[in-house]
Amino acid sequence: MIDLIGAMISKAKAVLPNAYAPYSNYHVAACICCDDDSFSTGVNVENASYGLTICAESAAICQMITAGKKKIKSLVVLNGTNSLCPPCGACRQRIAEFSTAETMIHLCNHHSLIKSITIDELLPIAFKFKP
Repeated sequence: MIDLIGAMISKAKAVLPNAYAPYSNYHVAACICCDDDSFSTGVNVENASYGLTICAESAAICQMITAGKKKIKSLVVLNGTNSLCPPCGACRQRIAEFSTAETMIHLCNHHSLIKSITIDELLPIAFKFKP
C-alpha cells in the first residue's frame, strides 16, 4: 500500500504545475487509483467568477468517468504549500458518489503524506439518493 500511495503522490506532484490558480495562487492536484488499479489525475482550474472554479478532486473524478471507470479505490490530494489540503464539501460528496466504505483518502502537503482517512470519516453522513 505504501508503494501505491507513493506512486499516487508522484503522479499528483507531476501535474501540480498544471493547476490554473491565477487568483488565489493555491495550486492543488489529485490522483485517483481506480478499482482496476488505473490512475486518473486532476488539478484545480480557477475562474474569475469564483463559483465556476473546478477543484482538483472533481477534475480527477471527471477524468476517471471519461475513461469509463466508476469506483475510487483511493485518492491523494496535495497542494503546493506546507498545509493540509482536505477536500471541500462539494468534493466530499462527489468522492462519496464513487467510493466504497474501503475507499481511502490520503491528504498531503507538498512534501509528505499527513493523514489517511476513509471516505466515511471524511463525510460521515453523505447524501445517498434512494427513490
